[in-house]
Amino acid sequence: MIENPALSGPAWPPASPIGPKVAGVAARRPEPVALDGRHVRVVPFAPERHAADLFAGSHGPEKAALWAYLTPEPFANLEAFTEYYARAAAASDPLLFAIEDRRDGRAVGHASYMRIEPGHRVMEVGNILFTPQLQHRPGGTEAMYLMARHAFETLGFRRYEWKCNALNTPSRRAAERLGFTFEGIFRQHMIVKGRNRDTAWYALLDGDWPRARAALEAWLAPENFDADGRQRRRLEDLRAAL
Repeated sequence: MIENPALSGPAWPPASPIGPKVAGVAARRPEPVALDGRHVRVVPFAPERHAADLFAGSHGPEKAALWAYLTPEPFANLEAFTEYYARAAAASDPLLFAIEDRRDGRAVGHASYMRIEPGHRVMEVGNILFTPQLQHRPGGTEAMYLMARHAFETLGFRRYEWKCNALNTPSRRAAERLGFTFEGIFRQHMIVKGRNRDTAWYALLDGDWPRARAALEAWLAPENFDADGRQRRRLEDLRAAL
């Protein structure tokens, strides 16, 4: 065998900085699993089980804004909604999960693992829909905690991304509240529903996760809520104190 001098000898590795070596193996590709919390369960999306509840919870004149930053428009009827979500549920990337309320088992939202790259140990959480029954309630935060914990601790990812329309102020606030770090704006990144989308990028790294996890668990603890269900301490304040 003829040795390639470009890949051996004192010239390799090059003198230029190329980043530190990364220990470990590829992450495990996420599969349809159930993640159990105190307020919610994150489970594989099953149209026959979840479509009717989620359609009812996300449709109506007063709920049109829920779809402003999602790819589809509100659906004309349950049949069209179920057909669309049956196709989505059959995909492996994005991998779609329903968020069920533990009190009655109803679907109150959905979220996906997406842009999954096990070799680089990177993936994104996105395609997030919280109905009014889930918004501004502990279950929404718990769902995001359960999915992040699974990504880092079970599957072995090292980078967990959050991307959204740069004009989507609630999503950007949610990312920062959960502990994601803002990394910049990708201008003219996409065309969605015929409109320009500049994309705001956020990420949570494996080195960030222990602090983020501690704050999330402290916020979700029963003692952080009074008898009327109001938080005693904000998640941001708990994380800042660590």
